[in-house]
Amino acid sequence: MTAARRGLGFGFWLSISWLIVISLAAIFAPWLPLKDPGENYIVAGARPPYGPSSTHWLGTDQDARDVFARTIFGARTSLVIGFGAISFGIILGGTLGVLSGYFRGWTDRIASIVMLILLSFPGLILAILITALLDRGLATIAITLGILGVAPVGRLARASTLVFAERDFVTAARAIGSSNRRIIVRELLPNVVIPMAALSLLGMAIAIVAEGGLAFLGLSVDEGVTWGKLILLGAGTRDLERAPWISFGPISMLFLTVLALNYAGDRLRDYFDVKDITL
Repeated sequence: MTAARRGLGFGFWLSISWLIVISLAAIFAPWLPLKDPGENYIVAGARPPYGPSSTHWLGTDQDARDVFARTIFGARTSLVIGFGAISFGIILGGTLGVLSGYFRGWTDRIASIVMLILLSFPGLILAILITALLDRGLATIAITLGILGVAPVGRLARASTLVFAERDFVTAARAIGSSNRRIIVRELLPNVVIPMAALSLLGMAIAIVAEGGLAFLGLSVDEGVTWGKLILLGAGTRDLERAPWISFGPISMLFLTVLALNYAGDRLRDYFDVKDITL
């Protein structure tokens, strides 16, 4: 029995449920009954950090700030970076790949060279160059990570377009005199979007993890908190020994979110049977 006949499965819907919950929590964080993420909850006679309790579910950090509240607020920035990065990659890479696969010829050659250059350029060096020349704002970090996704998305869109451009419905559209624009928008895009949707979930997971890596290099966003920056805050050897909960909260949220994105993306890819055109 094929994956499509089995359906997406319980694990897929569980993953989607988690993604919806964490996204809604991040969006409505300012209106939820959470502690103030910037306030110092000093307890008289005790030195922070304080361990998990009924008052602070995930304890506090070295400055007596509530870890749970900061983790939820950190989700806002991390999810925006992940979504922004993969959106940029899909828009630019998808457009490049579809045009390359449809028109072929010199368009294909030029697009292939661009994607090859992007694949060959070290991502870390690119991130350092962009953040050094511009700034470390939210949009800059998202676009930086999005540039790294242009080539993989473009290659997938090109491969999908090459497959569907030879189908009968495209040939029929050409025969009745449809314009290239109409064929691309009405005939090809609905089919190319399917494999890109699966890749977008995987790409978002990679972007969120990549932001965590940039945080450890001091290249993440200047203002606001992210999961990467929160993990870094409690990543010192001494902090891990005496207060592991400082990193445990954001690590748990990051792990569950990335796991959900990866699993949902894999199930979509299997469900629509796009593995044979992802090369």
